[in-house]
Amino acid sequence: MKKLLLVLLVAIFSLTQLLAQESTFKQGDKVLNLGIGLGSTLYTGSYYKSAIPPISASLEFGVKDGVLDKGSIGIGGYLGYSSYKWEYSSLWYWKYSNFILGVRGVFHYPLVAKLDTYTGLLLGYNIASSKETGSVVGNYNYSASSGGVVGAWFVGARYYFSDKFAVMGELGYGITYLNLGIALKL
Repeated sequence: MKKLLLVLLVAIFSLTQLLAQESTFKQGDKVLNLGIGLGSTLYTGSYYKSAIPPISASLEFGVKDGVLDKGSIGIGGYLGYSSYKWEYSSLWYWKYSNFILGVRGVFHYPLVAKLDTYTGLLLGYNIASSKETGSVVGNYNYSASSGGVVGAWFVGARYYFSDKFAVMGELGYGITYLNLGIALKL
């Protein structure tokens, strides 16, 4: 009976803490995310090697509070870069790089104390380039560049250790599948 009462008290306390959460991101806030990616959305296969892992930076501004009671909306800019090498042999390879420049719209909703949970959309432009090095037939070097509009959906969370510093993680489709890093509230 004592164990049941203890479990019931812990459950009630946890529920009240969950329901009483205040938003960790609100109107007027500015947050800078700096991340490194795991798992490329751009290049996969047995001959691909990462030259520079996917890196990203985003700056978000809180623009609206009180959405769905405790939620908030943020908008901001995004930069992402990755570089990969497709190497058949050390004498012949292709090097690819991608630079994504975009804007993000983000919806934040607090679920746990000190944890900023959010989801959002990215709309941007991917500037891609490639360069062939080595000789397979003849002795030439070839390079090309292209680009296109990109869109991505993501979910993420920032856990705040202090009022200004957090670790962050985002899962979604963009420059990488999983982005881990730090967040600084400015």
